[in-house]
Amino acid sequence: MSFKPLRKAVLPVAGLGTRFLPATKSMPKEMLTVVDRPLIQYAVDEARAAGIEQFCMVTGRGKTALIDHFDVSYELEATLKARSKLEALEALEALRLQPGAITTVRQQEPLGLGHAIWCARTFIGDDPFAILLPDDLVLSKTPCMQQLADAYKETEGSVVAVVEVPPDQTNKYGILKTGSDDGRLVEVTGLVEKPKPADAPSNLSIIGRYVLLPEVLGYLTKMERGAGNEVQLTDAMAKMIGHSPFHGLRFEGERFDCGDKIGFLEAQIAFSLERPDLADDVRAFLKKYISEIA
Repeated sequence: MSFKPLRKAVLPVAGLGTRFLPATKSMPKEMLTVVDRPLIQYAVDEARAAGIEQFCMVTGRGKTALIDHFDVSYELEATLKARSKLEALEALEALRLQPGAITTVRQQEPLGLGHAIWCARTFIGDDPFAILLPDDLVLSKTPCMQQLADAYKETEGSVVAVVEVPPDQTNKYGILKTGSDDGRLVEVTGLVEKPKPADAPSNLSIIGRYVLLPEVLGYLTKMERGAGNEVQLTDAMAKMIGHSPFHGLRFEGERFDCGDKIGFLEAQIAFSLERPDLADDVRAFLKKYISEIA
């Protein structure tokens, strides 16, 4: 396959967000905000910074707010303009994507991440594509997806973002079997979905950032069930190994699991401390609560 630039991203957003009930009873979990931006916007902004131009959201029932967020709101923009709320107006204009940049497909049954990606097969076609899970938020100087896109250009193969996890937690993640390793890029020689600690080939775990070649769709089409009786993306990726380059990237930055309440709260603090307009006040109230605990 000749090298193609990375221009497409798939965002699986069909989950119910049960860990954040009742907040997510009538609102998609991807619309939960970290400081003043919803998780879905962080994911799209990160992808755009990597040169991605086309987006496919794999949605479920009750997820229309995700699309509305990126739509033009004429009445709101007119009101802001009339009231000279120029800063707020600029924030809205920054959301705007090119017409036709967002496509949606429905994942009608919760059959796993692999199934969600397969639902986007027509959008993907024969092109390389990124996957961003909005639950995973990465704070970094260079956007995580930009780092992956650079690694994809370098290797001309699939690349996944990886972090080290405690050895006793490998049963929660997709785990790499590794080959050569230069400290940044690690050759992937195998993948195992949620292995028991005793069976884990390493403690390098995939997080919610991927760049994949379209050949993965051929394996997903078989609809083979794996862990949890779901169609696992990890299993399909494992079958690609040996047919094209496949690497894990130790990215620069810190990952926050915003599908978990503690991770979500930690992200609020970390991202607010990166904001010049908020950092001093946040430090002040943190000192207050720390002194009360002490």
